Amino acid sequence: MAGSGALTIADILPPEEYAQNRSDWKRKIAAIKRDRRVAVGPYVTFYFESRDTMWHQVQEMIYIEKGGMAQAKDELAVYNPLVPNGSELTATFMVEIDDPIRRKNVLDTLGGIEQAAFLRLGGETIKGAPEADQDRTTAEGKASSVQFVHFLFNAAQIAAFRSGEGEVVLGFIHAHYGHMAVMPDAVRRALAKDFD
Repeated sequence: MAGSGALTIADILPPEEYAQNRSDWKRKIAAIKRDRRVAVGPYVTFYFESRDTMWHQVQEMIYIEKGGMAQAKDELAVYNPLVPNGSELTATFMVEIDDPIRRKNVLDTLGGIEQAAFLRLGGETIKGAPEADQDRTTAEGKASSVQFVHFLFNAAQIAAFRSGEGEVVLGFIHAHYGHMAVMPDAVRRALAKDFD
């Protein structure tokens, strides 16, 4: 998992090698993810991605789908866009509702939520940019329960984020989901490393 920048084929372990230590890898990644998670409102959780979390996702997809190293190129194309590039934070956010009927009813009201995420730092608001690989709101206005978003920072915003001063607020400006949460200090410290 060492290294920086986009993942390459050279970073990916052969499936049989990964399988030998899969439980150890899962434990290591779970420890990393612990300080990269923020709940916003009653239904949405942001999972901030990193090179390590995306490496693990690629390895897991190859392991589960049994595509071998031939599958690695396609998985890298899917997951590399979520590896932070040094001037952004990237996140998967999920609408997490166990009851399928309630989940459908809520998602039916959340069209465009992928356009509504923001991060506020001091007096500045950084609007989330949804991953552009596909539309995640249907023509009928139903949102997908899984969304991908990038928060692009300038140099001054990176310095402010790293300083640890003031609050970082994560939230949505959406007619049906106007919730916000203050980012815990432990999460902020972990995410500050994404700007290295």
